[in-house]
Amino acid sequence: MTSFLTAYFARINWSGAAEANLDTLRALHLQHNSTIPFENLDVLLPREIQLDDLSLEEKLLTARRGGYCFEQNGLFERALRETGFTVRSLLGRVVLTNPTSLPPRTHRLLLVELQGEPWIADVGFGGQTLTAPIRLQAECEQQTPHGEYRLRQEGNNWILQFRHHDHWQSMYCFDLGVQQQSDYVMGNFWSAHWPQSHFRHHLLMCRHLPDGGKLTLTNFHFTHYQEGHAIEQRNVPDVASLYALLQEQFGLGIDDAKHGFTEAELAAVMAAFDTHPEAGK
Repeated sequence: MTSFLTAYFARINWSGAAEANLDTLRALHLQHNSTIPFENLDVLLPREIQLDDLSLEEKLLTARRGGYCFEQNGLFERALRETGFTVRSLLGRVVLTNPTSLPPRTHRLLLVELQGEPWIADVGFGGQTLTAPIRLQAECEQQTPHGEYRLRQEGNNWILQFRHHDHWQSMYCFDLGVQQQSDYVMGNFWSAHWPQSHFRHHLLMCRHLPDGGKLTLTNFHFTHYQEGHAIEQRNVPDVASLYALLQEQFGLGIDDAKHGFTEAELAAVMAAFDTHPEAGK
């Protein structure tokens, strides 16, 4: 086993065998979602987000930080490849808000080939991300630990949807074209620097729980969901409480010399938004 895999398995609290099979893929997917939080804090600090292997390893493993799709799925792709899976990244266009025209390719996801069958894996779409791989098969409703999903196909394009109450909501569309590292760098830069990017205007965080629940944070507003329903919602009263919550509820590392952050730095981020607890109501 490589030193990277040893560190990755320790980070996600995985002690099973490193075997390239469906059971392992499902287990690693859920463990990753449950331990490495989705978060965009570096966009807000602001710090440049680097996508090379060493940078992802230092930030998400050593410093115990989280990240967004380019980081999360970049790390997961490497972990799956070193475990023995055949895997590569794809790029998708986010359509969750039903845009009137197609947006740029700013979402990284994974295509996994397993015993001749293609699967989609994605640990980086925040609160609605997959928490298990799904078959690349059109019009097939597939259950995950955190909800039901399906894929639609329109020519060469695929659309991932999740069941939202009584209807299907599209998340993103993608094709199976081969991407280059420069494509991820471009999408990452756009996501972090485009003035209208939602990552620049809100503190966003999510951690899925092994029991089917999830924890989310939007600025000062914290929610604990169970079976799709909010069982706890509260406004965090101040930055000191927020700083503690990031560590206690999301397991976020704060002490690393390079990737950590102080309460004062967090306060500066929140003040820049002119955000206060009432804004989350």
